[in-house]
Amino acid sequence: MAKQVKLSARPRKESGRNAVRTVRARGAVPAVIYGGKEAPANLEISRRDIEVLLSRAVSENILVELEINDGSKTTNRLSLIQEVQHHPVRGEVLHVDFHAVSMTEEIDAEVVLEPIGEPIGVKTFGGLLQQTMRALQIQCLPQNLPEIITVDVSALNIGEAIHVKDVVLPAGVTATADPDLTVFSVAEPTVAEEPAPVEAAAAPEVIKEKKPEPAAAEKK
Repeated sequence: MAKQVKLSARPRKESGRNAVRTVRARGAVPAVIYGGKEAPANLEISRRDIEVLLSRAVSENILVELEINDGSKTTNRLSLIQEVQHHPVRGEVLHVDFHAVSMTEEIDAEVVLEPIGEPIGVKTFGGLLQQTMRALQIQCLPQNLPEIITVDVSALNIGEAIHVKDVVLPAGVTATADPDLTVFSVAEPTVAEEPAPVEAAAAPEVIKEKKPEPAAAEKK
């Protein structure tokens, strides 16, 4: 299941380009939280805290309990990291979008699929494992959100496939994708075609210069 982590935040009253520069200058990152029954709110979070959190994450599905302190009280809001903007050159975090969620309401998410085991068709017969879907659309309560979904492919032989309906999901998780879509399959080995032999080129015909015939002897 996705780990629930805590992250300190505080309201951000400034807006505009200059205000964002001010926020970043003090070692913070602008953020926003939206969704749920409450109005969207501008926040700022510690750059160091968010970068450490992201570096330790196993997947993109990160369940965050935001502890928002306005100076007089602290409000906790459960959320998922929706989007992270990075600097194109330096790679540092520039902005974070949080999507508010409720522990009692199901969410839609996309979870990475990871194969485990070596298919018999690959190990024994030299086939090729093909992964058609990289991630699976699912629905679940936030506390049941998996970081990744592993799929055992070791029993696959050449010509066989695993479909969405065959994927064993964690408790409380339902796939919303088409059940007949192929997730993994094993294809026949690719045999490289031998190049056709090149026929020896015929030797060019040598045309010899015809010698002039001797002139007939003059009659005496």
